[in-house]
Amino acid sequence: MSRPHPARVWNYWLGGRDFFAADKAAGEEIGREFPHLAQTARAERAFLVRAVRFLAGPARIRQFLDVGAGLPAGGNTHEIAQGIAPDARIVYADNDPAVLLHAKALLATPGLASTPEGAVGYAGADLRDVAAVLAGAATTLHMSGPVALILLGILGHVDDYGAARSITSQLMSALPAGSYLVVADGVSVGAAAGSAVDGAQRRYDGSARPRYGGRAPTPYLLRRPDELGSFFAGLDLVEPGVVACPRWRPDGRGAEATEAAAYCGVARKP
Repeated sequence: MSRPHPARVWNYWLGGRDFFAADKAAGEEIGREFPHLAQTARAERAFLVRAVRFLAGPARIRQFLDVGAGLPAGGNTHEIAQGIAPDARIVYADNDPAVLLHAKALLATPGLASTPEGAVGYAGADLRDVAAVLAGAATTLHMSGPVALILLGILGHVDDYGAARSITSQLMSALPAGSYLVVADGVSVGAAAGSAVDGAQRRYDGSARPRYGGRAPTPYLLRRPDELGSFFAGLDLVEPGVVACPRWRPDGRGAEATEAAAYCGVARKP
């Protein structure tokens, strides 16, 4: 409890309650020095809420696989989905044992528990291990039916562009037609702005090990928006396509900046 954990710092940025004093202090310090990180966290979460509303509503998706979800905070995938479709089934996958243990306990509390009609599960799996992710999903989801695969803020941790595309392609290939891919990641946009954010991200990655110790996340690679768009190759992009997170179907329900250091998109498998 005396040392910050990246998942709890993220939880603090998202307005959650599952953090300690060390996490709050680290979150405030990081937010001052690297403001794009907290901005990205909030922009991606707001996008997630809108995307899941679309998927559970007009798209009528009833199964969700959220990889790298971290600790539950406000606006979780299962809360949004089951609020629209009580029979929705959700699997969260994460590779951090501490996150899994804490998240499972949180999901057993009345405020975060699944609806009786639906189901919520947690799988211990690393994104790079596609077979493990799919096996974990199959414990709760019916893999013969459409699934919304959610990859928020995680593909940047796969530094090899080809490997990141391959992982995404393999996961989507295992899902049936009518499934959806939801991606959001930090990006480098524009010469001056991109250079500044890239530099800040590298400095943050360099400070992660001293700050978090053995719990430090792997370095995060900021890609160009067109590279992010390539993850949707072969899929049918939902309007407005790949855009800055605040520009994806804004609903006026929250105060968001017009731009963000993260881009996103949603696409359907034909």
